[in-house]
Amino acid sequence: MTVLMDEELNPEPASEPRRWTAWTQTIRGFFRRIWPFAILIMAAFSGVLLHNLIFPAPVPLSQNDIDKSVQQALASATPPPTYSSQVYQLILPSLVYIRTQQANAEEEDSFGVGSGVIVNERGDILTALHVVAGATHIEVHFADGAQSAAEIIAAEPENDIAVLQPARPPELIVPAVLGNPGAMRVGDEAFAVGNPLGLVASLSAGVISGFNRSIPIKDSERRLEGLIQFDTAVNPGNSGGPLLNRNGQVVGIVTALANPSEQNFFVGIGFAVPIGTAVSVAGGPPY
Repeated sequence: MTVLMDEELNPEPASEPRRWTAWTQTIRGFFRRIWPFAILIMAAFSGVLLHNLIFPAPVPLSQNDIDKSVQQALASATPPPTYSSQVYQLILPSLVYIRTQQANAEEEDSFGVGSGVIVNERGDILTALHVVAGATHIEVHFADGAQSAAEIIAAEPENDIAVLQPARPPELIVPAVLGNPGAMRVGDEAFAVGNPLGLVASLSAGVISGFNRSIPIKDSERRLEGLIQFDTAVNPGNSGGPLLNRNGQVVGIVTALANPSEQNFFVGIGFAVPIGTAVSVAGGPPY
């Protein structure tokens, strides 16, 4: 009886497997609860590794790399157009090349070259009178390649200004934009576009040198008054062409150059009739 009672009262050998089973179940339950979080963490870690493999972190630029990039950017940068190039493009459609034919004392034909500028929608051309005076035939060439005979329809000898009307105006007439010489000052930029020595559509640049100048008219007792003086290079063939401001507006008509040696080439002083005086001959209002 005592032995049986002792076996019944001493349950330790039988309870040990139960404690092990309970502990195992606890561990299993713990892992069942945390495995979704573990998978999530592993997936996030794997995603970071994959992203770094596909999109590796940029390598920091060295100072040498930065200097090369700056040099390449400066080399590829397009500088803005100069005022002179813009002026040239603005006036070019209005510029006219004038070729004249005259009979000299020996009754032989001689030819002259000059410049002009279209000033209204009719296609009328302003030029210097001495370019076309006495011509037996006047031929005008336009920027689009068209050419036509022309005749003098108005003239003002006291200002050396003539207005030509072409027999066949160009299909597209582009009058020049007229400016105000009264708004200019000595030292302002000035541009002349014309056909010096027959070199078609040439541009030269300089500055306004003075206003209200007076010079004698060749083979006459009269003088040209109220002229604009400039140092923009002009030569025979520029006469009658436009003098422009930096906005491409016509402020004068080139009429003469001064040379103390009495030779017919430029030494630094040119003259233009103010556009207000010149355009009044073409029927425009003086200003």
